[in-house]
Amino acid sequence: MPAEVLSLLALNRALLDRQLLLRQRPPPADGARDAWVIETVEHLVGLQAQAPFPPYYGLWSRLAGFRPDDLAELITGRRVVRIALMRGTIHLVSARDCLMLRPLIQPVLDRGLSLGFGKQIAGVGTGEVAAAGRALVEDAPRTFSELGALLARRWPGRPPAALAQAVRALVPLVQVPPRAVWGAAGQSAHTSAESWLGRPLASSPPADQLVTRYLAAFGPAGVRDVQAWSGLTRLREVVDRLRPGLRTFRDEHGTELFDLPGAPRPDPATPAPARLVAEFDNLLLSHADRSRIISEQNRKRLFTRNGIFPGTVLLRGFAAGTWRIARSRGAAGLIIELFEPIAAPDRAAVASEGERLLAFAAPDAGAHDIRFAPAA
Repeated sequence: MPAEVLSLLALNRALLDRQLLLRQRPPPADGARDAWVIETVEHLVGLQAQAPFPPYYGLWSRLAGFRPDDLAELITGRRVVRIALMRGTIHLVSARDCLMLRPLIQPVLDRGLSLGFGKQIAGVGTGEVAAAGRALVEDAPRTFSELGALLARRWPGRPPAALAQAVRALVPLVQVPPRAVWGAAGQSAHTSAESWLGRPLASSPPADQLVTRYLAAFGPAGVRDVQAWSGLTRLREVVDRLRPGLRTFRDEHGTELFDLPGAPRPDPATPAPARLVAEFDNLLLSHADRSRIISEQNRKRLFTRNGIFPGTVLLRGFAAGTWRIARSRGAAGLIIELFEPIAAPDRAAVASEGERLLAFAAPDAGAHDIRFAPAA
């Protein structure tokens, strides 16, 4: 029997639902806010965290009534951490996922080290660098600048930055507070995950779990999508092993898609509310074919800004513009730059969401202002 074909709208609504952007998750009736946030972070398989504060906005857009302290206290309490994971980029994940995901993603970091710094550290024993780096960061959290300078004493003539990046790839380094604590400031200082969490990394965790959790948060999806999200290769054999327990579909171009049997796939006609999602949000980064959330034309606009991935406006389910907050003299302004003109009701819906964002991000500002600017 031919596989069911899922339309672009069907894939869009499924993604939004699983990303908690179709309907936000309500606060817990029992008041257990820590579990509420951690369960969300784990459902999403982490939040992209290249900058310190996008995860706060990522959770705000998905959790009704989320407060900055809900996450800040988990960071200081060592229940969530920031560490290099999928695609070799920094993600905020639960302590439990940190210990499970890092061994699975290690090949991505090994490949990145070889491609980016292989020539600069050629002839240096990676095991020795890892051991020396681990000892240094476990003695005291170090910035990469500090770590590289200390390592260069042992390996003179080698670029300190390359030595520090070798440790980043070979040792699971977490960034310690006050970095990424809302309202605080601090440099990116690192120690090992094992030292910070007091537990070892998982031993040989199954790649199957990585795939099924991806599908729960981002599916239905193809093999290339899972690989684009994770940075791993050769996942076809993992998906084929899981195939008997998965549902299969096709998209409108004939690409084979996989999904968990009980995963939600809403009616494509389900209304999608206006949302403002975080900078670097995985919503827009986790598929090889991103047309389910952003058109190719708009993707090019979004990805040509000096490597900075801005906050994104979602309208009727798809990326429709960008947003940023500007502060001056005690006031906070939200600048919304749309890709194209929109109807008055849609504009009002985006502005309403903008007011909610400013109330979250700048509650003490003397004034809030929302400005719509044409695309550059």
